[in-house]
Amino acid sequence: MSKLFKTGVPLLLFLTLIISGCSLGSNDAMQEMDAPQINYVDEGEALEEEEFETIGTEEEPVEEQDAPMETVKRELYLIDQNGMVVSQTFDLPRTQGVLKQSLEYLVDGGPVSNLLPNGFKAVLPAGTEVDVHFKEEERTAIADFSEDFKTYNPEQELQILQSITWTLTQFENVDKVQIRINGYDQETMPVNNTPIGEGYSRTNGINFEQSEVADVVNSKGVTLYFLAQNGDNTYYVPVTRRVKNSDDLIQEVVNQLLAGPSIYSNLLTDIRNGAELLDSPRYENGVVTVNFNEAILNQMENTAISDEVLNLLVLSLTEQPGVEKVAIEVNGEAKVLKASGEPLSEPVGRPINVNTGKF
Repeated sequence: MSKLFKTGVPLLLFLTLIISGCSLGSNDAMQEMDAPQINYVDEGEALEEEEFETIGTEEEPVEEQDAPMETVKRELYLIDQNGMVVSQTFDLPRTQGVLKQSLEYLVDGGPVSNLLPNGFKAVLPAGTEVDVHFKEEERTAIADFSEDFKTYNPEQELQILQSITWTLTQFENVDKVQIRINGYDQETMPVNNTPIGEGYSRTNGINFEQSEVADVVNSKGVTLYFLAQNGDNTYYVPVTRRVKNSDDLIQEVVNQLLAGPSIYSNLLTDIRNGAELLDSPRYENGVVTVNFNEAILNQMENTAISDEVLNLLVLSLTEQPGVEKVAIEVNGEAKVLKASGEPLSEPVGRPINVNTGKF
């Protein structure tokens, strides 16, 4: 079974992994990895409606005595051992104040402490108190913090802002985030003065790569997903890379995925050297169809696409506006097998939750 992986990362299964992307310039290595678990969206599936209606409230439902606690999956954006902002999905107690709860689970020493995977840490300073208000018409969550918020490490300011933003914007009707301290609006972050303006959103990016594009005016940031590993925990990491403006940004996203992760990072890919697009991606009614040569297949004696390759493509492409699903073709044929041996018969939608492994 052939895999692509970066040299120097310890793994526990016996698989052959090779670094993808001619820009990497590293030696190939025999490595092994466990596929990170990922839950895909079924047709028409969404978060519970009652959570949208009470998204900014603080009130929690009254539970009957001795009744089992009901939980729901939530993404928390934490900092991993490489300093990257990464989502991890946890089962949290169901509550009506979902925005406030999500931020409370980002506080160091708070309820997330016993849930943290190895190598991950909470992002908000210990003792930080949180309140959240929701402006429905503006689709904006206002995160109001206590004075303890100001005690974070200045070098982690951008990571903290990204963590807050991506955690809150996991909810369907939240597009951007504003910051307050003790009820006062903040146009910049309080320590290193990172601009917030009228709100911070996912379009501002996450985990910025060192850019080789000198012309900022004629370039654009795109979010790509690669892999990282800590022990036997393999997970997906979003990064923002600046690319030259293109008439076909979807094709540029695929080309950047094929090029692989930055040589300055510890990130990995499962896309083999030699994989390439055979023609331009086709877009219709929210579905992008991408046609590759057979090098995209790296499972079952090179007859099937791995779960990791499929996930990297779907996660990255559905970050583009208007893209809801991805269809894979090989040499113009839609009869592609998954690693399980089952046919990939339908376009694949974005997952509800990412990095859902048990730790």
